[in-house]
Amino acid sequence: MGMVMSYMGGTGEGIASQTLTLVSGALYDQFMKKEIKSFDAFHTAVLDIFITINMALPGKHYDVPSNKEIEDFFKLWNETNEKNKNKIFSDFMMKNVNLSKVDDAMMITGIVAPPAAMIAKRTGQSVPQLSVMKAIPDVIFVPTATILALIAVKVTKRMAFKKLHPT
Repeated sequence: MGMVMSYMGGTGEGIASQTLTLVSGALYDQFMKKEIKSFDAFHTAVLDIFITINMALPGKHYDVPSNKEIEDFFKLWNETNEKNKNKIFSDFMMKNVNLSKVDDAMMITGIVAPPAAMIAKRTGQSVPQLSVMKAIPDVIFVPTATILALIAVKVTKRMAFKKLHPT
């Protein structure tokens, strides 16, 4: 990769910023050029942007800014003229597009869940009431149990966070 950049006469930093500007411009054109009058429509458009980003990029997911940050951005958006809206949008995206972080509980669950699912399946096969588990292949049971465990951890974290920080 470094050789390609050296042949092109640069370090690659310009290309990354140009790509980000291109993506930001495309998102701006797709969502923000609509006639948006209310905060609810604006909030929906911003959520659509983050859903589009998360769906387009495999493996990487980005956290949506808080409702307060979007509300402040909406006020700033309404106060500026049409020329500056694209720059304000780009600045907002650069500041608020943060990579979603995996916490320790998710990591531990992801490591522990597959062996625990295998043990649970083997134990469940010996119980007469759970004889249906013999029909489910390991290839389906283990990933499904792991995903359900990760979802349960995420939901539990969100419920705990909402209890600590009510809005």
